[in-house]
Amino acid sequence: MHTREGILEIIKELFESVPGNVISPELALEEKLAGLRIFDAPIAGFGSADDELFERYKDPKAIGPWFLTPREWFPEGNTVVSMFFPFTEEIRAGNRLQKDLPSGGWLHGRIEGQAWLTAFMKAFSERLSEDGTKSCVPLFDPRWQQVQAGKGIEGYDCINEKTFSSRWSERHAAFVCGLGTFGLSKGVITRKGMAGRFTSIIIPDRIEPDTRAYTGIYEWCVRCGACARRCPAEAITLEEGKDHNKCYAFQLKTGKLFYPRYGCGLCQTKVPCEARAPGLGQS
Repeated sequence: MHTREGILEIIKELFESVPGNVISPELALEEKLAGLRIFDAPIAGFGSADDELFERYKDPKAIGPWFLTPREWFPEGNTVVSMFFPFTEEIRAGNRLQKDLPSGGWLHGRIEGQAWLTAFMKAFSERLSEDGTKSCVPLFDPRWQQVQAGKGIEGYDCINEKTFSSRWSERHAAFVCGLGTFGLSKGVITRKGMAGRFTSIIIPDRIEPDTRAYTGIYEWCVRCGACARRCPAEAITLEEGKDHNKCYAFQLKTGKLFYPRYGCGLCQTKVPCEARAPGLGQS
């Protein structure tokens, strides 16, 4: 059986040993980006696979009935481990200077960074397997599907052209596991901010869930509106929050400009919640 300390040690070891957490000189969009580290060390949170919030996410006002709970993904699963990998200062700094399009470093972080996270999670799952422990990474499961602009998953009456969702949400898992609350831009604000990437794994070990240091969905967001002012797609407003389809359309535009990369992240940089949680009163 794995303990909390044992899982955290595996995460630490793999973060330091899985290769690729840098922008390679061969792929660097600019010479100055070559060799930059993409992610800082992650923070992790633990949640119960039976937390009632997972079932509540099936409500169309939350995610939708297509959402699969941890038990549906992995019946033997008892604990969800959510991880947040903050982008390094070097990656964030370049994007702070941008006004209309993402920086080269951010594009690398979004694509090469995600590729590294995939390798990290594969190594994580394999390490557990070596110990005789089965696990489930929803992102690797063939049942994982997206709804984009109302298309992707059939058979649900509540899906419409505004629906932008999936069968598993890394952000919502992070909320359950105590990592943070949502912000106006619909990203999750952790104590390390929101500029980074989330991932998760479901394991059979019973580990005491983390106590959530919040009760409200948006508790760590101070509604300053900085992300709305930064959004080049005008997809975020104080009144309506975030329009995911406007954001997605803008990212498709960046995909044409920077193929094979895409991204934006302006709402996550040069904002108070870039690398901290303003609602926690951090300085």
